This record gives sequence, structure tokens and C-alpha cells, in this order.
Amino acid sequence: MLTKTEYRKLFDSFSSQKVMIIGDVMIDSYLFGKVERISPEAPVPVVSVNYRSNRLGGAANVALNINSMGAIPILCSVIGNDEKSDIFIKLLEMDNLPVQGIIKSKKRITTTKFRIIGNNTQMLRVDEETESDLEIDDRKELLERIKSILENEEINVIVFQDYDKGILGQEVINTIIDLAHKFKIPVVVDPKKKNFKAYKNITLFKPNLKELKEGLNLELSEIENLSCAIEQLHKNQNIEIILTTLSEAGVFISYKSNDNTFINNLIPAHIRSIADVSGAGDTVIGLASLCLASKIPYPELAKISNLAGGIVCEEVGVVPINREKLLNELVGGVE
Repeated sequence: MLTKTEYRKLFDSFSSQKVMIIGDVMIDSYLFGKVERISPEAPVPVVSVNYRSNRLGGAANVALNINSMGAIPILCSVIGNDEKSDIFIKLLEMDNLPVQGIIKSKKRITTTKFRIIGNNTQMLRVDEETESDLEIDDRKELLERIKSILENEEINVIVFQDYDKGILGQEVINTIIDLAHKFKIPVVVDPKKKNFKAYKNITLFKPNLKELKEGLNLELSEIENLSCAIEQLHKNQNIEIILTTLSEAGVFISYKSNDNTFINNLIPAHIRSIADVSGAGDTVIGLASLCLASKIPYPELAKISNLAGGIVCEEVGVVPINREKLLNELVGGVE
């Protein structure tokens, strides 16, 4: 366990880190209101809208979490060349996030998830998105942009944030991992089902339990079975650290020791009042990447990431981590 002084030094050190985030970005669009009656047209609630909000989502929410911790995120993705893309760029600029890694394409639309919240409860979600893989020209432009940034910026860690929306295909994944090895940059991955087995020779892999089951096509009902499955994943895909989020059960971290055996730790979740789990995975991967770049012990990495994910679940909607609240809870837990 880190001391209070070490936690503060760790958080202060984040300001010197640059994190490249590559993956599927989106706008989380909210309509907030009250429900006081049922519609006479159909048996559905009527939400009287009080206000609307557009927020950065997907890989862009990882960038927000990195930014909230005081580090510098560089987001790389492809969006549409449409009205929503202008909103997306404006949201980046409002949060002082760099835009040099964002490419607009006439062949795609900007992914938008509309959520209707009534009485602090999500009533409905409507998705407007493209799920097809990048066209050749867009893929080439994205890879050239990423290579240029890596050559001109001192990147401390690369994050793949995969939502199966087409930005991350086999060629993009392989090329970037090769570039990361060339520049000696650790690679962190938050996977989805389609590309689950494409991520090989990486530093940290962060599936949730559902993604792990789907990716390995296994039923995992007990921790013993989980350990065996994860050990096989280590070997098959040459992954140094596997951080599996288990919702209310906490996180399970597995990593190679110096003698090439595997060390497993189950870190329980803190009891919290859960309002909304949206975006929690983005927070976990963001904190894990910063902790990895800071070279702290892996169990501490898991503890900090797990705590951060729990904190954001207390808020309605997708929100980034509050740096001071996270630090205060960590410091408060040290005697």
C-alpha cells in the first residue's frame, strides 16, 4: 500500500504524462426531465424536458478522465463530416483537449447516443452510428496521423478504447502495436468481442467479465475457473497484465512475476450508492493507463482504478473522475 505522501506524489506526477487514446469516439446526448404521467397514446411515460446536455463519450470519455487527472490526452479517431462532428469538435475545444488526432470523413457519421432521463432514471436510449470498418483512405490517413504524433510527441502510454464501431480493425491494431514497440511505449487495451483476440503482445488488457466470457467463448462461474481462463489468455496473446472488472465483486488482476509464473489478486469493490454505470469502464482504463506509465505496483494500479470506477458510478450520466475526490478517498484509507 502506498503512503499518503506517495499517493500525492503519484497524482502530482500525472501532469507530466501524455496519453494517446485511439478508438471509437461518440457524443453522449442527454434529455433530462420529470415524469408525472403516462402517455394517452401508448403505455409509456411522458418526460417533460428540463434541460439538454451533450457530452464526450466512448474513447473521448477516456480522454476526459485523463484530462481530469491533470495529464495530457491526445485522442485519435475518425468521425463524420456532419453537423454532429462540429458539436464533437466544439466539446473537445471546450475542455481544452487537442484535436490534431481527429479526422473527419464523408464516408461515416458521428456516433451519437441519445439518452432520455426521467426522474434521474434512464427511460430510453437511441443510437445513431456507423459500425462498418474504416474505408482504406480513412484508415491510411488515421495511421499516418498517429505515426506523425508519435514521432513528434513524447507519448508515455497508448490506450486502445474499442467499442466495435469500426475504427479499430486488424491492420490498425497491428500497425499501432508495432509502432508502440518501436517507440518503447506500453499499450493498454479496453476490448470488445470482435477484436478480442487481435490484441497480442501488449502490456495491459482490461475486459469486463462479460467481454472475457464472450471473447474466450467460456462460462466462468467461479474465481478458480477465472484464474485458469486468464492464465491461458496471458499465454495465447502474450499479455503482461490482465485486469478484469467484475462489477460489484471488484476487480481481478493477474500478471507475470519475475520467474514467469502468474500472480493473481482479487480486489473487492467499495460499497457505494450506484446511480449509473455508464462510462465506468472508461474511467478504469484511464486510471490504469496513468498508473501503468507511473510504474507503480500492479495491485495498487488495480486498487486505484477500481476505486475511480466506483466513484463515477455515483453520478447520473457519463462523467469523468473527480481528481480531488479520488485522492481524498485514497489518502483517507491510509492510517
